[in-house]
Amino acid sequence: MSKNPKQMKNLLVTGGCGFIGTNFIRYLLESDVFRGRIINVDKLTYAGNPENLAEIAERFTGRYVFEKVDICNFSDLENVFERHDIDSICHFAAESHVDRSIVGPGAFIQTNILGTFNLLELSRARADRLALFHHVSTDEVFGSLGASGYFTEQTPYRPNSPYSASKAASDHLVRAYHKTYGLRVTISNCSNNYGPYQFPEKLIPLMILNALAGKRLPVYGDGENVRDWLYVTDHCRAIWKVMECGQTGETYNIGGANEIPNIEVVEMVCDILDELEPGPGSGRRALIRFVTDRPGHDRRYAIDFSKARDTLGWQPQESFASGLKKTVQWYLDQRRWVQRIQSGEYQRWIAMQYNP
Repeated sequence: MSKNPKQMKNLLVTGGCGFIGTNFIRYLLESDVFRGRIINVDKLTYAGNPENLAEIAERFTGRYVFEKVDICNFSDLENVFERHDIDSICHFAAESHVDRSIVGPGAFIQTNILGTFNLLELSRARADRLALFHHVSTDEVFGSLGASGYFTEQTPYRPNSPYSASKAASDHLVRAYHKTYGLRVTISNCSNNYGPYQFPEKLIPLMILNALAGKRLPVYGDGENVRDWLYVTDHCRAIWKVMECGQTGETYNIGGANEIPNIEVVEMVCDILDELEPGPGSGRRALIRFVTDRPGHDRRYAIDFSKARDTLGWQPQESFASGLKKTVQWYLDQRRWVQRIQSGEYQRWIAMQYNP
């Protein structure tokens, strides 16, 4: 099979300094599955960190370019398209934390909907030379499952938070641009990601860092909310498989086949830390505290990824046990990275570098 059957030469990756975007860029360049140029566009919000890719910038000079641009700024984005002759897009950039969307939904509407619209309009203007627009989305657009069943590509959308509603809207825009204008698009909806470089507001890194510091481990409600966990490198492989071989206009669900209640995830984190870096007392499970559930908290997510498996030959390689242990070890090994994020040092560095 060709390394690049859709002839993507100048790939725009939006939000490439975030958690999944960072891992995706590293995967493309380090595994040599993509041989063109990557233009990483990121606004550098609190969760975006260009130092995640500093080594990549040095190793792949000429093939990796960073542009500090807000996708909500149409003229700046248009300038990037023109200067770099963009011919393909992988769109990660989004506000993504449910709790933040409940407190301040406005930023989610702007970035996730208006930002996606800007990208689509610029893509439409050069549709004759655009190989692909791939939109990365979430299983949260489908709402909540009961005790049984799975989300499929035919599951109706029923978002329950401002975050998931904004992602549902962006999914619909991408699909509409394909149907109305013939834009070459693909969409993927993934389950919960975890792994290296994840900002410590999300469940797994938050629990790791709180437990290391001897802080309480807050678990919403009764802890029985179920999520399907997907190791980030498996997700990156899936995205590239969809971009290489997926059918234009199609949606693909990407899951990890790891349905686990939140309380069990937290307990596993505690046990791995107790094994790798024993602390004082009887063990870190004693730090777990149940707290008031958040509004609109979906009870269960579970992904049927048989379409991606059967048509693209993709399936996850990492079990949750192995992936979680790798993740905990990464955070143990990256104390300086954690300290800089938690102290705000990254944001001060970004301000000096990119806002002179």
